[in-house]
Amino acid sequence: MLSQFRHVALIGKYQTTGTSAAGASSRKSLDEIAHYLMDQGCEVVIEADTAANTGLSNYTTLDVDGIGTHCDLALVVGGDGTMLGIGRQLARYQVPLIGINSGRLGFITDIRFEQYTTTLAPMLAGHYEVDDRALMRARVMRDGHCVFEAEAMNDVVVNRGATSGMVELRVEVDGHFVANQRADGLIIASPTGSTAYAMSAGGPLLHPSIAAWVMVPIAPHTLSNRPIALADSARIAIEIVAGRDASANFDMQSLASLMHGDRIEVTRSQHKVRFLHPKGWTYFDTLRQKMHWNEGVA
Repeated sequence: MLSQFRHVALIGKYQTTGTSAAGASSRKSLDEIAHYLMDQGCEVVIEADTAANTGLSNYTTLDVDGIGTHCDLALVVGGDGTMLGIGRQLARYQVPLIGINSGRLGFITDIRFEQYTTTLAPMLAGHYEVDDRALMRARVMRDGHCVFEAEAMNDVVVNRGATSGMVELRVEVDGHFVANQRADGLIIASPTGSTAYAMSAGGPLLHPSIAAWVMVPIAPHTLSNRPIALADSARIAIEIVAGRDASANFDMQSLASLMHGDRIEVTRSQHKVRFLHPKGWTYFDTLRQKMHWNEGVA
């Protein structure tokens, strides 16, 4: 059974270095998967930073732009953080991604390393489920000028300073005033991000098929300030009214020291990330396995 994907990129944990024990393990795992892919008829390249960090020098390497141009599949070996980072970058190229989980949780890197050979074989032959996830586009506006711009797969978070009190935020949706909120912060999460920080702050889970964001306050001063789901076509604006040392975080991309009057504007990106899952996969399988919903049931 040969692969329908001819050019496959391998991407590993961005923080792993070959000199550490974790790095040596990662290098061995990537090398093993690379040989498996070649046995399936794939041409394999290693993402440039992955190769540099692990010391895998006996393969062709490409940067992200090169992978986007030349590869028809990216195989990510790591945790959700690794997938978030590369997913944002490859979305514009419409390169599908498969995640092999070597992290702890793995909501979007859902194939266990121990099972990759049996799971990947039918997927490479074209038997898989497609799972498209919307990205958020966010920018920070100051005095009418954009000072920071980024895309996020999980969430956009406005936080209070580490040593200061609450922040006061003016929230608008599609140009309509919603409320002035006093809280430790505010989360705008995608369905993908609804199982991350937003869930910890009391937000609901959003099925990926729902075209929505969820807006979740962090420790609000007013207890009636509750999470709310919004259409992902909405334009959300968050203005810093009061509070010191507030920051904005776009997945793992941060802008610290927001100023009073700064506006964080969140819209739907024109790009989506495409995940491939084993045939028969459903989102509820992931929730049940990762959140242990069936534990204690006879």
